[in-house]
Amino acid sequence: MTTATKRPQKQNKQPGIEARMHPAPEYIKETYKPAGKLIGKVALITGGDSGIGRSVAVHFAEEGADIAILYLNEDVDAKETQKLVEAAGKKCLLIKGDVKDAAFCKRAVEQTVKALGKLNILVNNAGMQFPQKDVKAIDEAQLDVTFRTNIFAYFYFAEAALEYLQAGDCIINTTSVTAYRSSPSLIDYSSTKGAITTFTRSLATNLTDKHIRVNAVAPGPVWTPLIVSTFDKEKIKKFGSETAMKRAGQPSELGPAYVFLASDDASFITGQVIHVNGGEVVNG
Repeated sequence: MTTATKRPQKQNKQPGIEARMHPAPEYIKETYKPAGKLIGKVALITGGDSGIGRSVAVHFAEEGADIAILYLNEDVDAKETQKLVEAAGKKCLLIKGDVKDAAFCKRAVEQTVKALGKLNILVNNAGMQFPQKDVKAIDEAQLDVTFRTNIFAYFYFAEAALEYLQAGDCIINTTSVTAYRSSPSLIDYSSTKGAITTFTRSLATNLTDKHIRVNAVAPGPVWTPLIVSTFDKEKIKKFGSETAMKRAGQPSELGPAYVFLASDDASFITGQVIHVNGGEVVNG
């Protein structure tokens, strides 16, 4: 798997539009072989319209799950992902709104259950980042947006989902390699990812008596709309070259990790983080 040459590009508003990316991210490999691991399940995926979220949605659908996709405002991407899920023969509910709003998060969970009948898998994936080279440039407004989107929303969705999750169901959170190594231009973002990692571990032990598993995936650099909507052209051109594999990952290389954690294959795994990062050495 290699990433095609990335043209200089910059989208001015995050979380970005996948339909405008060159090359387009790969959301599932042609060689992927579904095994019916999620038949009869219903999954809600935040940020499920594009990038890693789209890959998770398509992989879950291929494995037999109906999908609810929550997205901010990227209608074109969301509708494309809906088509991909429906092409796999599964239902796909689109829910548009802002995860910073706790009331909206609760309504989204309720809407999922009403439309699809239940909820078995919550994937907390939506996130934002605002690179700043100078820590003094991170103002209160940026902190508020970053933390409310990246970690407050994870609490909101988990709290709402626990009204419906049963024994054997699960929560999967998207953290990041930045929670395990320094990221000097993403101080607030990496701080939220560290919080997500600890949230995952603590919530997992809190829910063991309910037999609800909580795990996370920690991506390294992955070719998604968030990259072209937040980094400058030079950073985009070199993106991923710092990994041991000397390239960025594709969303298609993340999706199977979420399938594993959502399935019975991971029945004895909780409070853990799977690192999919191109060979970066991490601790913890």
